[in-house]
Amino acid sequence: MTPEQSVVATVVHAWKQNLERADRIFSTLSERDLQREVGPGKNRLVYLWGHLIAVHDAMLPLLGLGERLHPELDDAFLKNPDRVVADSLSAADLKRLWNEVNQRLLEAFGAFTAAEWTEKHTVVSAEDFAVNPLRNRLSILLSRTSHVSYHLGQATLAPR
Repeated sequence: MTPEQSVVATVVHAWKQNLERADRIFSTLSERDLQREVGPGKNRLVYLWGHLIAVHDAMLPLLGLGERLHPELDDAFLKNPDRVVADSLSAADLKRLWNEVNQRLLEAFGAFTAAEWTEKHTVVSAEDFAVNPLRNRLSILLSRTSHVSYHLGQATLAPR
């Protein structure tokens, strides 16, 4: 394994670890548990889970992997705060979407070469990328890994 491949493998491994932690937390929650707030008047666990699914789904076009699988999640989990859009997804629905989106990402991650990870993501222009080549696919994966970790901290602190 080259040093570049080792770096990429380390980042992908961190992503997988965070997904596994999130899965252990969210997939074991009952419908009632998912209604718990992170803090008084704050987001509910159902919102955090849906938000993570929507953000991960948005990674598909961002990384050049094709169209989103579930853009219908945006209104409830990206464009609006919790409770603005009525709950329409069950725990089983969320689990299915979580698995579908993350499986699609993991399959694609395994196909990228180390060099492809350093290519620009789709939202940055060629001119901006020339100025800042760190606006690449790997940086997206790193930031989204931190994002999952942040929300895992919130979910862990939600009162029982």
